[in-house]
Amino acid sequence: MTIDAVGNPQTILVLGGTSEIGLAITEEYLSTAPARVVLAALPNDPGRDKAVAQLKAKGAKAVDVIDFDALDTKSHPAVIDEAWSKGDVDVAIVAFAVDFDPEELWQNQNKAVLTANINYTASVSVGVLLGEKMKAQRYGRIIVMSSVAGERVRRSNFVYGSTKAGLDGFYLGLGEALREFGPRVTVIRPGMVRTRFSEHVKEAPLTVNKEDVAKLAVASSRKGKDLVWAPGPFRFVMIALRHVPRPIFRKLPI
Repeated sequence: MTIDAVGNPQTILVLGGTSEIGLAITEEYLSTAPARVVLAALPNDPGRDKAVAQLKAKGAKAVDVIDFDALDTKSHPAVIDEAWSKGDVDVAIVAFAVDFDPEELWQNQNKAVLTANINYTASVSVGVLLGEKMKAQRYGRIIVMSSVAGERVRRSNFVYGSTKAGLDGFYLGLGEALREFGPRVTVIRPGMVRTRFSEHVKEAPLTVNKEDVAKLAVASSRKGKDLVWAPGPFRFVMIALRHVPRPIFRKLPI
């Protein structure tokens, strides 16, 4: 086992290697100890070089970049094998997703299917493979970026929310399946986070910075928590909303 006694990993894999939140989580780990990082990103992603430089500046021992196309699920076994080719992976961060205008999404079949295939199908694909590897090595941590949008799917963004509901359910189940073998899965349910991903949306209450999500994700994974909200008070908001009758829920300004 190469995670030390205080939870510092030796190797970190980021699926969605230019994700601002994925990189922030990696930087949070690097703030306490150096590690080798594997960034899995689209071959033509213009942010790859910047991400490498960013992590090296934060103390990464090495940064390897591998090609990863979420839509090409047949290639995923080779991607995960490559990520493990230099030794065990201690922490894997699943941090890729797409979103589009919510009103267009439910009326555009191509974009709806694309969103479902990336946010849910591809996440299941890599999740099965990560689980297989970590079950075999008998330890490891998987951190998954879900969303409060998936806890109770709203009319305002129900296509995106439904994909996150599926992802959320899969990874919570994966965590239960892996528990007896040693690995742990932590699902993070953030509300709105200040990143490029949310620039097109009006800022909502309880919006947080990516650094806040990163600190919470790392601390929660080290403690072996299954599920956390970011920020924490969102848990109580969603507990209340979960029990609102649908005729009333339909009228809420969310």
